[in-house]
Order: sequence, then C-alpha cells, then structure tokens
Amino acid sequence: MKIGTPKETATGENRVAMTPDSALQLQKLGHDCVIEAGAGAAAGFSDQLYKDAGVEVVKTGAALFKAADIVAKVRPPSETEVKRLREGQTLISFFYPGSNEKLMGLAADKGATVIAMDMVPRISRAQKMDALSSMANIAGYRAVIEAGNNFGRFFTGQVTAAGKVPPAKVLVVGAGVAGLAAIGTATSLGAITYAFDVRPEVAEQVESMGAEFVFLDFEEEQQDGAATGGYAAVSSPEFAAAQLAKFRELAPEMDIVITTALIPNREAPELWTEDMVKAMKPGSVIVDLAAERGGNCKLTVMDEKIVTDNGVTIIGYTDFPSRMAAQSSTLYATNIRHMMTDLTPEKDGVVNHNMEDDVIRGATIAHAKEVTFPPPPPKVQAIAAQKKEPVKEKTPEEIRAEEVAAFKAQTKNQVILLGVGALLVLSVGLVAPASFMQHFIVFVLSVFIGFQVIWNVAHSLHTPLMAVTNAISSIIILGALIQIGSSSALITILAAAGVFMASVNIFGGFLVTRRMLAMFQKS
Repeated sequence: MKIGTPKETATGENRVAMTPDSALQLQKLGHDCVIEAGAGAAAGFSDQLYKDAGVEVVKTGAALFKAADIVAKVRPPSETEVKRLREGQTLISFFYPGSNEKLMGLAADKGATVIAMDMVPRISRAQKMDALSSMANIAGYRAVIEAGNNFGRFFTGQVTAAGKVPPAKVLVVGAGVAGLAAIGTATSLGAITYAFDVRPEVAEQVESMGAEFVFLDFEEEQQDGAATGGYAAVSSPEFAAAQLAKFRELAPEMDIVITTALIPNREAPELWTEDMVKAMKPGSVIVDLAAERGGNCKLTVMDEKIVTDNGVTIIGYTDFPSRMAAQSSTLYATNIRHMMTDLTPEKDGVVNHNMEDDVIRGATIAHAKEVTFPPPPPKVQAIAAQKKEPVKEKTPEEIRAEEVAAFKAQTKNQVILLGVGALLVLSVGLVAPASFMQHFIVFVLSVFIGFQVIWNVAHSLHTPLMAVTNAISSIIILGALIQIGSSSALITILAAAGVFMASVNIFGGFLVTRRMLAMFQKS
C-alpha cells in the first residue's frame, strides 16, 4: 500500500508527518511512500532527500490524496482534505474528535478510516505511539528556552568581579510530560525550580529532577491521575481556592512561571489570575502552554506575546513544537511508523485494521462508514495505580502489647534452644571422656557468646561478609582467651597468636566498613 504525506496547510505549521528516515522504515514494512513536493522543506527535509530515500514526490496535495492508500498528517484535516478522502482510504493525524464532530461524521460518510493520534490510549504498550507526549515534551523544553529569551538575567547564579547575580526562580504549574520537560530544562540551566501538581504521586518525580515540589496545606482525597490516563482530574472548589492562595503567596518571588495545566476536552483552568500577574516583579515572564484552550492565565492572548503595564511578559504561543520542526517531525514520524508497525503485523505491506486491539480501537474514530468515537475503555489498565488500603495507626497500648508478645516469644525460643542444647551436651557427656567434654563445653560457650555479641551489632556497621568473619573471629578469640592460661607453653603461644590475629580481623573489619560507609556520606 502507498503511504502519503501532504504539505501542512495550517498557517505557521512547519512539521511534516514523514521524514526520509521514517520512510526507509516504512518501506521495510512492505509499503511504498509518496510525499507532496515541499512538504518537508520547512522542517529541513528537501525533496531530494526524500527521493534519495526512495519516496515518490508528487506536485499537489490533490494528487497525493489520489495516489495514497494511507494519508499521514500532523494537524487535523481541513474540510477540503476530508472531502478528498475516498472509501477504504485511511487517514492518520491529530484530529481532536471531541471538537471536530462535523469533520468526523463527514469522513465516516466517505467510508474512510480515521486514526486520531491524540486518541492513542495511555497504556504501556502504546507509549511508542503516544504523539501527544512526544509533542508535549518538546513544548515543555521550548517553553523554557522561550522564557529565557525574554528574561533579562541569567538562569544560574553567578559570582563575578562585577558583582553577584542571583539565580532565577522558576515555577512550573502542572507536572505532566510538558511540565517535567520544563523542570528538567530549567534545573539544567541552573535555575531554582519549583513545581506544583494536583496529583501528589508526581512529587517524587519532581524532586528526583532537582526541583522542589510545592505542597498545599489542604487535605482532600484526590483521584489518582494514573486511573484517568495520566491526566489530572477536576479539583473541588475548596481545593482550587487553596491552590490559588498558594500561588498568590509565591507570585512576588517567581521570575518565570510556566503553566501546563490542561484537561482533555475542557477549557483550561484559570490558575494564574490578574492580581498574581500584578504582584510579579517587572521583567518576569509567564509562558502559558494552555493558550490554545483559553490559557491558565486569563491575560494570555493566543499566539501572541504581550507585556503588561507592570512589565510582565506573557507568552501565549501555541506552536512550540513547530518552532523546533526538525526534532518534532522526527519524533512524530517515529510515532506514525510505530502505528504502521501495529497495523502491518506481517510486514508484508498489507494493513490489518484489528478492532480487537486496544491501541488501534482506541485511536480509531471512524471505520466502515461508522463513527467509532468515543472508544470503549481499554481492557488493560496498564498505568492505573492500584488502590491501597489506608494503614491504621496503632495506639500506644497496641504497640506495647505487641512488644510484650514479641519478648515472650523470643524468651520462649531461647529457653527451648538452651534446653535442647543442654540435653545434647548431657547426652554427649554420657559417652565421651572427661577431657573431651572440657574442650567441647568451651567450644559451645564460645559459639553462643560470639553469636550473641555479633548479632546485636547494628547492621549498618558491617556487611554480610564482615558479619560472618567477625562471628567466626569472636569464637576464636573467646576460645583462645580461655586456653591462654594453659600450663603448656605451646598452647599459650598459639592462644596468644589466635587472640592477636582475631582482634586484627574484628577491629580491622569495622574500620574498613566505616570507611566504605563514609564514601556515601556528604560530609
């Protein structure tokens, strides 16, 4: 089958859904590739590069739709492009079916199959096709670069001959894919980075990247974001009020604010209000990644950069991935290629549109002249967190009762062991000579005392190997101390040598272990 990519018609869109490298991979699946002339030029891919990769280049978009069995795009199709679809043809692109019902119905009436890349379910197996995450990752990175371009100081703090420069303070609101990318970029540039998210489970991820998670002094049972496909759920009015109060507290201190909070098929929640903007210092920057859905800051103007009366720059661009077209196109084309790999399981150039497959079914919004949106929930909830039962805190009385029970059980075990040991020693004494019994009793006591001494040493002070060697050495040293007063000169010398060597082993072992532990300490 022929896979074709037209030139994007949306104003300012520089990305392309097929790169020369991805075309080579698609051909290995048994498909032929075709592209409209100039489709990859804005992303740095000339027509000659495509020809060298074995891709057929056609002159117009109409010719491409006529030639291709599968059309791969970036942006949602225009009405003209949907009308060009024919029965049995497949369209793969971002589509946003929740807000494009008319086009979705038109495509279904045409008998075309439509796969929406923004509807790929967020399960583990589909991560390689998750185009939303690919683009959000680039948007988060580019947001920090754009902020730095409009911020009048260094990100990192510096001490120079001309004076001291404090580090920039960056607040990232929303720690999803875009937020984490922004956090990683800001911290790598040396900024003091703070992050907030309504999902408490992301706090560990934020802190592992060197940022400080902003906690609210507010107790509310939040829905696990993993259970809703990785997105945050809508917060209660009380939680939202506490959240805004915290942001008002932080606003005067922040130099750069990057907002990424967005819930699918909803208007962007207002998180950075006008009074917060007025509280910020002149020269501060706000980058609103939710501008396409109304913005997290209501002063944001979509696709524009404005400067407020108090000198705060607000950036509302919606084309951050397109501003890094080469990188974005490479990642998106890879997502498309992985989708085609699932659609061509035999690698024979024949598409098998398996509607029983969770990923393919979830992303398909029109098939066999029917609208198949919304999809059923996936059978596999791969990323949903398991519900944990709350752990009940024990009362002091319950803790005390458990300690007493544990002590009684330990005492019982020791008494039983001592009783069994005594019986064994008496049994041996009935048949063994008195000279043997004297040495045997010394050996048994040495083992018992040595074991008790080493067992009570804190585990952090010795490795398992040191524990074994120290236990053996303690048995040797105790036996040698008892024999050192022997009337035989040879036994006395051997006992003294045993005490010396065992002492070196015990104390040397602890010293070596302490040095090993010191290697992992900050001071």
